[in-house]
Amino acid sequence: MLRNINQPQLCNGTRLAIKKLLNNVIEAIILKGKYKGDDVLIPRIPMIPTDVPFQFKRLQFPVRLAFAMTINKSQGLSLSVCGINLENPCFSHGHLYVASSRVGKPSALFVYEQGNQTKISCTIK
Repeated sequence: MLRNINQPQLCNGTRLAIKKLLNNVIEAIILKGKYKGDDVLIPRIPMIPTDVPFQFKRLQFPVRLAFAMTINKSQGLSLSVCGINLENPCFSHGHLYVASSRVGKPSALFVYEQGNQTKISCTIK
């Protein structure tokens, strides 16, 4: 979510899984937090940009698309930014190596583990 619509249930940053896309509403399930598993409806809302010299209004959904893939699917890819979710442990040390070697620079690698998002810091010689 990109906007606060129905606080505290639908707030900025709420993670959702889309069930159905319709013309004027999105049906989704909340993935994390106190309302995990709840079905919600997200309407199109008017957006009025302020960073342009003229005014206009458009209706759009207040959501941002995000992707996820398995470690096996990422093998061979080069990514500009990579996040690794370690809530469930990797199958082997080889899986962790493949996941962490998808980016060219260590500053673009983020690891999520048990409630904390931490940045991996290492030096390359």
